[in-house]
Amino acid sequence: MAGNPLAPGWLRVPADANTLVPGLWSRTVTRTDGELAVGGVSVGDLASDYGTPLYVVDETAARERAAEVRRAFTEALERVGSTARVYYAGKAFLSIEVARWMVEAGLNIDVCSGGELAVALAAGVDPERIGFHGNNKSLAEIDRAVSLGVGAIIIDSVQEIERVADAAARHGRTQRVRVRVNSGVHAHTHAFLATAHEDQKFGITLGDVPAAVARIRELDGIAFLGLHCHIGSQIFGADGFVESAARLLAVHAELLAGGPVPELNLGGGFGIAYTAADDPSPIDELATRIAETVAAGCAELGIPIPVVAFEPGRSIIGSAGLTLYTAGTTKDVTVSYQDDGETAVRRYVSVDGGMSDNARPALYGADYSVRIANRVSDAPPALVRIAGKHCESGDIVVEADYLPGDVAPGDLLAVAATGAYCWSLSSNYNYLGRPAVVAVRDGESRVIVRGETEADLLARDAAYAGNEEDNA
Repeated sequence: MAGNPLAPGWLRVPADANTLVPGLWSRTVTRTDGELAVGGVSVGDLASDYGTPLYVVDETAARERAAEVRRAFTEALERVGSTARVYYAGKAFLSIEVARWMVEAGLNIDVCSGGELAVALAAGVDPERIGFHGNNKSLAEIDRAVSLGVGAIIIDSVQEIERVADAAARHGRTQRVRVRVNSGVHAHTHAFLATAHEDQKFGITLGDVPAAVARIRELDGIAFLGLHCHIGSQIFGADGFVESAARLLAVHAELLAGGPVPELNLGGGFGIAYTAADDPSPIDELATRIAETVAAGCAELGIPIPVVAFEPGRSIIGSAGLTLYTAGTTKDVTVSYQDDGETAVRRYVSVDGGMSDNARPALYGADYSVRIANRVSDAPPALVRIAGKHCESGDIVVEADYLPGDVAPGDLLAVAATGAYCWSLSSNYNYLGRPAVVAVRDGESRVIVRGETEADLLARDAAYAGNEEDNA
């Protein structure tokens, strides 16, 4: 069947618009009698029990992926005679339950705010297993992190050196720190996500690193662990990591002349598939190539191989999640696509959520994939755009996909790979409450983050009846 000319070039017409593309959906997603199930729980039951929109996290997939990623890096570094340290990047999605899953899988936890730190602590994470990021940590956040004895604070600017040292002196501690480096490597990703080129807010340029580390070594109460770099997000191959590692190792070797440099942290940013066109490298291949690059670089420089740390987030939790919506209205729009007046039809399917529960399409132009979840159909595929309910023309959840042409109001729709950067970027735009997060496993479901109600939203408004006295 010929594709709709309004479709992007990468999108192919599926032979069966009900088919679940491998690699996009979590490991336990199946169809039984036409209906999707996750972790042995049908989407109909999930929607009935919790309503829609609804974030659904496949606990089994998340736990297994965390263990798989840790094993890949651990074994790759062991093969070259070193050790890996793996942190879960909590900014992707953090809750008390998820933090516990990650620690039980052997991972440490990265946080980048006082709030994320509070979640990790509430989960019972040992502060020694926490890394604290951020380009503008408040004095209060630094003080709290030092007082708790977090495993590492990542220094993001020269001002933070003195601030961490002052906090360490107040609490009589020695605080370990890493220095975030802007390596100048551009990841092959969206410009807003590429976080290691020169003109951006994160890190210290390579040329300024020796002076910064010298100052750290002059001060009592702080101990230098090593360099840190994060080159971007949603990266499919190893080339960027290889180049960044080479640049960091040159400085790492220079710093060894002034004292120990036990670690090298290469960050995260490993990508996942959101559409059938995405082809991320397997994590074993990435780990092996990075480890071999580090080993070869150290051999060339004549230095020991350091402990190598990584910070995956999306690559662990992203594909473990999906979002359920209920279709509300459908609308066929005739669009001119050539100067001679040729037209084609795009079908808009509006759902009961939108950019408040998934901001990534509006922020980054991110693509997603969608399927009818409550039934199958033999209707011919139709090009659809899944639109949210917000008063905003850019409120699009899925820019383009093919669904059976009889998609209709009341259908449950499932959007794949929403485990990362959806709940964590969610908002109350248009006064929508943020959806609940439900974990599924072995035929059971449970709420791990409660959804917000209108009462929750009004409770923050000081003028709402009953709140005046509380805010007097």
